[in-house]
Amino acid sequence: MKILQRVLLMSVLLGFAAVFLLPMVVMLITSFKDMDDIRTGSLLALPTHLSTEAWSRAWSSACTGTDCGGLKPYFWNSVFMVTPAVLISTALGALNGYILTQWRFRGSELMFSLMLFGVFMPLQVVLLPMSQVLGWLGLSDSLWGLVCVHVLVGLASTTLFFRNYYLGIPPELIKAAMLDGAGLFRIFWRILLPLSTPILVVTLIWQFTAIWNDFLFGVVFSGSDAKPITVGLNNLANTTSSVKEYNVDMAAALIAALPTLVIYVLAGKYFVRGLTAGAVKG
Repeated sequence: MKILQRVLLMSVLLGFAAVFLLPMVVMLITSFKDMDDIRTGSLLALPTHLSTEAWSRAWSSACTGTDCGGLKPYFWNSVFMVTPAVLISTALGALNGYILTQWRFRGSELMFSLMLFGVFMPLQVVLLPMSQVLGWLGLSDSLWGLVCVHVLVGLASTTLFFRNYYLGIPPELIKAAMLDGAGLFRIFWRILLPLSTPILVVTLIWQFTAIWNDFLFGVVFSGSDAKPITVGLNNLANTTSSVKEYNVDMAAALIAALPTLVIYVLAGKYFVRGLTAGAVKG
């Protein structure tokens, strides 16, 4: 009976996995076809011969509007934007969570409650004030402007993660360090940070995925030379020509999704471990 239940459960799970992965399989197959295969074959038919031409065109020569340089410049724009934004928002979130749990002050709970509005607030609400602030700072239409936007937007989530995680740290540990003469930052660097590996992994993956996949801020705040990969992909897919090259579109979509896929494949188990270690517990 137990074996039958396991077989039934596995069959159901495999069915759900197949349905979930089917679009990606179609994209992958189509990206390795040439246009003759796409015209004459079915959606799920394997290519008659593998061709990487669509990948090459999507990377270096596909048109994204009037520019025919492919996704390469957009990809590197996203890399140069995501890296500092993820590191800075994670570091500030860790410090905020540390202060709000281990060095509480009058009004700290109110401040944390106000910060939580940033987790649930519609992002469209902040577009106008952010654009004005970026203009005052001289960061409009630049990668560093996008970095600032993502750091500010992500600060509420990173603070929530670290604050909830640090609630499980015994306060006696901090008091013992204080009795030994350790100060605020030394306690954080020598004691809290080495214990924070699970939540660090969760936050880094969360922030990387959210920032890399963002389209709204990318299309609103980026200039002609600072557009991220999501904007480039949108421009490529909506650029009209005499023949719609579906293989190039599919290859471009996979190129845009590849970093997040690699991150989850390599670090997915650590993400789950971090969550179960207290990342989302109050």
